[in-house]
Amino acid sequence: MNLMDPTTYMGESQCQNDRLADLIEFGPNPGGLNAKIYIPENLPADAPLVVVLHGSKQTAAEYDMGAGWSEIADQYGVALLFPEQQRVNNLMLGFNWFVPVDGHRDAGEPLSILHMVEKVVSDHGIDRRRIFITGLSSGGAMTSVMLATYPEIFAGGAIIAGLPYGSAATLSAALLRMKGLGSPTAEQLEARLRNASVHEGPWPTLSVWHGSGDRTVYPSNANAILEQWRALHDLEKRPSSTYIVNGYPRRVWSDAEGRELIEEYSITGMGHGTPLKTHGKNSYGASGDYMLEVNISSTRHIADFWGLSAA
Repeated sequence: MNLMDPTTYMGESQCQNDRLADLIEFGPNPGGLNAKIYIPENLPADAPLVVVLHGSKQTAAEYDMGAGWSEIADQYGVALLFPEQQRVNNLMLGFNWFVPVDGHRDAGEPLSILHMVEKVVSDHGIDRRRIFITGLSSGGAMTSVMLATYPEIFAGGAIIAGLPYGSAATLSAALLRMKGLGSPTAEQLEARLRNASVHEGPWPTLSVWHGSGDRTVYPSNANAILEQWRALHDLEKRPSSTYIVNGYPRRVWSDAEGRELIEEYSITGMGHGTPLKTHGKNSYGASGDYMLEVNISSTRHIADFWGLSAA
């Protein structure tokens, strides 16, 4: 089954470990999205906020249970916002990243998500300098959209098995891009990212995760995301440093002061989904459909890349 293909349908699934609450009356909602939140007990003043976007065929609660974000939130003192797609908007519950109105600033799903963010910031005294966003698959592609259209809002983003901003504007094009076919040139993608807002920097940091064996969203999309954002940050193609983390290659691009701006994890042999470590030390979440046990917790490493462990 294809996680992102809006033409495929499976029946509703129910999450038995739903820790999320509804966010109601967050303002205009042109994208017609639902909103869920998780606020840990005794949330500290000026806490960070992480916006988490589920993949297609998933609910917010299912993605939280799999990825373990609410566990991280309890441990690190972080507020969570989960925008959630409705079936009336997308049969597969995927975010509509490829629909033109949902790929622009001040319109559609991005504007709905912005209003949710503003509500949580206002209600819970969030530190505006520490707002982050992450997503899987269609949620990863919508993370690209949000980082491009509202770069002044986010300190950092993490795209898991996603696609670059501006890569498709129709369903047929989206399906081709997922297979790594017919993508715009690197110059076109850079221009679309730069032109998505009037912001001139500083730019969000970025964490990119992709399975080398992904045949739903081909790994060439991760390379396109990296090219797009390296250009924006004015970084060289060659990484500043490389590491092996839990057996997987991590590449890092840093600025002249040594600050890590972009990281990439290529999960060798992994298919389409979020990389998890669900047993033993530093384990979070639970494996399942598109939530893949590969002995590395992308959730924890993303949180650490953003500095949330020091929150």
